[in-house]
Amino acid sequence: MRFAIVKCHGSGNDFPMIDARALTLSDTQWAGVARALADRAGPVGGDGLLLLVPGDDRAEFGMVMRNSDGSEAETCLNGVRCVARAGFEALGINAATVRLKTSYASASHDADLMPGVYTVRETAGPAGLSTAAWPIHGALERLVDAVLPMLAPARRFTAVTMPNPHFVHFVEAVDEAELVRLGEICEAAPDWLPNRANVSFVEVRGDSLFVRTFERGVGLTDSCGSAMAASTYAACLTGRIAWDRPTVVFNRGGLVRAFAGEDGMVTLSGNATYEWAGSVTVDLDTETARDLVVERRFPDEIAAWEAAKRG
Repeated sequence: MRFAIVKCHGSGNDFPMIDARALTLSDTQWAGVARALADRAGPVGGDGLLLLVPGDDRAEFGMVMRNSDGSEAETCLNGVRCVARAGFEALGINAATVRLKTSYASASHDADLMPGVYTVRETAGPAGLSTAAWPIHGALERLVDAVLPMLAPARRFTAVTMPNPHFVHFVEAVDEAELVRLGEICEAAPDWLPNRANVSFVEVRGDSLFVRTFERGVGLTDSCGSAMAASTYAACLTGRIAWDRPTVVFNRGGLVRAFAGEDGMVTLSGNATYEWAGSVTVDLDTETARDLVVERRFPDEIAAWEAAKRG
């Protein structure tokens, strides 16, 4: 099957994106398309697959995000920005409510982070603190800077849903090997954590945050938008930064502007950068991609984002 795709990224979180509003594949087939297109050894590669899908009576359009293993995520805030841009362009609008798997986000075209960087402001939430919603079997009702013996008895975590599940741990310096070790424990879906979770190590750097994430269904990633939102909320909840105070959140892929409110709503403003547009064939039986044709490139957008990362 031939697909028109746009390769895009939000804060370095890169995805092939498909306008799927008129397509009728099954969930199983879309999972296979995600595995084929997100495969780093294939012709496209990415952290997952984004789909622009129809809205409902509350939302102008929707987003489906599938991880590189084919699983569907509740949300992906870096992906929301890219899909919002595509939705704005398709419908000729500048703001919308976006339907997600289990929730909604609001999105609007925002002032550029830097000249030439297409920027979207998004608000999602409310963040959740109930461990029963994950579920986390055998845990306290809420984990806020608390020990989780099943994961790491010497470390303290804040458990936040955005609405996808995140363990946030504040550190003096990120130990990537330890982050991967803990992420792989969660990724294995142990009995106490049947739906897995994202794990983030977060450094507080003055008035800013640096977030490094092991993402459920992806692995160690340069960027995860919902992790940046969850980390911002957790930093406010634990008194590390102030509520409703604009904060710059950095990751390996770049940065976003962020703030969190006591009502649990978190706002991110960040890039939705297009790299190229083209088409590719996916064999739905073998879940492989071939015959990529790049029809348009966006070098000015790529250069503007690189300049923004350098500050």
